[in-house]
Amino acid sequence: MTFRDKARGCLLGLAAGDALGAPAENLPPSEIRRRWGRLTEIEGGGTDDTEYAIFAASLLVRHGHALTSADVAQAYRREIIPRVTGPMRGAGFSELGTVEALRRRLEPPLTGLVHSHGWSDGLAMRAAPYGVFCPGDPAEAARLVEQDGLVSGSGEGILGGRAVAGAVAAAMGGASVQDVVRAALSVIPADSWTARNVVRATEQVTGPADEAALVEALHEAVVVRHYPWTDVAPEAVALALAAVLAGDGDVEASVTFGVSLGRDADTIGAIAGAITGAMRGESGVPERWAARIGPVTGKCLPVVAGRHVLDVADELAGGL
Repeated sequence: MTFRDKARGCLLGLAAGDALGAPAENLPPSEIRRRWGRLTEIEGGGTDDTEYAIFAASLLVRHGHALTSADVAQAYRREIIPRVTGPMRGAGFSELGTVEALRRRLEPPLTGLVHSHGWSDGLAMRAAPYGVFCPGDPAEAARLVEQDGLVSGSGEGILGGRAVAGAVAAAMGGASVQDVVRAALSVIPADSWTARNVVRATEQVTGPADEAALVEALHEAVVVRHYPWTDVAPEAVALALAAVLAGDGDVEASVTFGVSLGRDADTIGAIAGAITGAMRGESGVPERWAARIGPVTGKCLPVVAGRHVLDVADELAGGL
């Protein structure tokens, strides 16, 4: 399997997982089961997860391994902020806070520290291109994604992005499911909230089990039930990696299980789809899902309107 095939599988899997999980976002698993039984078919388009991943990929195409947080901040100022004429529809809290910080002429890392949502999974949702760009090198993927993260997040939010980028880089290098999880853990501190959650969640996946029972065990292990928002990076990243394990690296099995967990279902699906897509390649993404993925509309980021993830993947692979 070529790097190009893996790159296409990764970003196509991300877009499919994002779109599949979108209608289940913020729903409890019981309500997802009541509405769909098992949510297996894409009903609409993707969210900011796919659009921000495309934007992140464009940064890598331009700057490569020399990318800095200053480059990312400059791109926000030139390409995102001038086009924000009203609400950024679907944008996450961390990105909204970043736009306001940049408007106030702050620079990273202050732009990611000044708002109170540094732990958001906004970096984790767009981290896959960094892993694609660094096949077999989780450490370099984590270093690069942190440059992006310094603009919009801090602390556990950055660690979540590092973990996802590291996992995708390992998947791009041909790692097994277990080694993908090890790669995610290798690029974050063992005593971090994110690492503890990844360990707790993946320990729940021990083999064939009743799905509803496994869902409940995962929620008990890592979900912050009392918090009103669901975009918590240590939670979403851990649940996505557990989904990859539960699906044994199969794209459809991993993504459909991931979105069945509810919470930030689109981001969990996007992360699981990116990792497994990198493992299985473009043909590993169900054809019926791939057929539903078109160019993004730019509803959150007008600068990426009209771009297709497969074209973006080809650009990334061309730089390897």
